[in-house]
Amino acid sequence: MFKHILIPTDGSSLSSSALDRGLALAKAMDAKVTVLHVTAPFHVVTTDSVALSDTRVQYERHVEAQARAITGSAEASAKDKGVNARGIYVVAEHPYEAIIKTAKEEGCDLILMASHGWRGVKALLLGSETQKVLTHSAIPVLVYR
Repeated sequence: MFKHILIPTDGSSLSSSALDRGLALAKAMDAKVTVLHVTAPFHVVTTDSVALSDTRVQYERHVEAQARAITGSAEASAKDKGVNARGIYVVAEHPYEAIIKTAKEEGCDLILMASHGWRGVKALLLGSETQKVLTHSAIPVLVYR
């Protein structure tokens, strides 16, 4: 049914669980996988503790190394499961836009991503990249909770 699955991950345990489920689905469907990690651009004014302590160059090196570690681990996990996967990372102000854009550019026919399942005021205040992808994507989205 699906031939190319995009799995966005932030490296959290919830994203890792979604990645494992996505790889199992890909294996069952003989689909290939693109694993995506989105990093935030450097901002001079920020509340991100990493960006506060780093120069632009240090920050960019740090987030690139982190992104490579996350996508590299995902690629290794896919290889162990016999799934054809490629990890990529992009820098974007709005992760949901990067997720949808990458899915289109890579020719993905499914986006599989985690959701924290927040409700009420917490969901309203924190927002949800998953909710934004669900709202704006023309590509089917499978949400793992």
